Amino acid sequence: MPQPVPRPYLTLRADGSHELEVKRSRFICHLARVGDEEAAQEFIAGIRKRYWDARHNCTAFVVGAEQRRERSNDDGEPGGTAGVPMLEVLRRRGVTDTVAVVTRYFGGVLLGAGGLVRAYGGTVSAALDEVGLVERRPVAVLEVAADHTRAGRLENELRAAGYTVRELHYEAAGVRIEVGVPAERVAAFRTWLAEASGGAAEAVAVGESFVEVPWSDLS
Repeated sequence: MPQPVPRPYLTLRADGSHELEVKRSRFICHLARVGDEEAAQEFIAGIRKRYWDARHNCTAFVVGAEQRRERSNDDGEPGGTAGVPMLEVLRRRGVTDTVAVVTRYFGGVLLGAGGLVRAYGGTVSAALDEVGLVERRPVAVLEVAADHTRAGRLENELRAAGYTVRELHYEAAGVRIEVGVPAERVAAFRTWLAEASGGAAEAVAVGESFVEVPWSDLS
């Protein structure tokens, strides 16, 4: 049975943090990009150790591009007022391979259930806006061989045509150019390459990977 083709998915552009103050309470959100649940739990443990003196370190994470795994924890806040709204923000934004920890330093003013939901969810949402997202798009990885006199020009033509040049491998016989091509465009790429090189170059499939493209709600 053929393997399913990976689908694009959203994740963090980079790790980062953001802080909000709500009625004298400090809410500090740390975000990290993680590959699995173990990495998410390690990040959570690190934040809890760093902010050991805080009243609460509430958490949420989503991992897995296809079969996603989700967890949240209120860490002593009233049930459903912290971890769940944090997780809902991650779900609503459609991000995965992402862990969020919101540390709260209590400011002496009770916020009520609704206030807590807004504060925890709002802090994660603001942190995502601050850090930014990327869309990871699956690509077929192909190698194109060229002699040294042709390689530089071919690399420029590839980039100008919108193809992702991943790596260049210099060897005595020439240069192997590694290119990322969306699976649905592989046939068109081969046609383009034949025309661009006058039939002198061929593409050999060597694997699969992802490219990352900046993403926003406006795109």
